[in-house]
Amino acid sequence: IQLPGMSGWEVIQALRADPVLASVPVVAVSANAMPQDLDRARVAGFDGYLTKPLDLGQLLETVDRALGLR
Repeated sequence: IQLPGMSGWEVIQALRADPVLASVPVVAVSANAMPQDLDRARVAGFDGYLTKPLDLGQLLETVDRALGLR
C-alpha cells in the first residue's frame, strides 16, 4: 500500500479505470491491519489484502484464489 511515488490506493484506482487492466487480479500487501484498512481495500477493489508478517499458507491460498485455482 505504501509505495514510493504512488500509493497502492492510486495503483488500484488506475488499474480498475483501465479497460485492458481492470480484470487483472490485484492483492495488496501492507503492515496496515486495522479493520478500516481491510474495509477500504475491499471497497477499492483489491482481490485480496495480506498483512505483514506474511503467512505463507495465506499467501498461497490468496494467489490461488486470485488465479481462479480455488
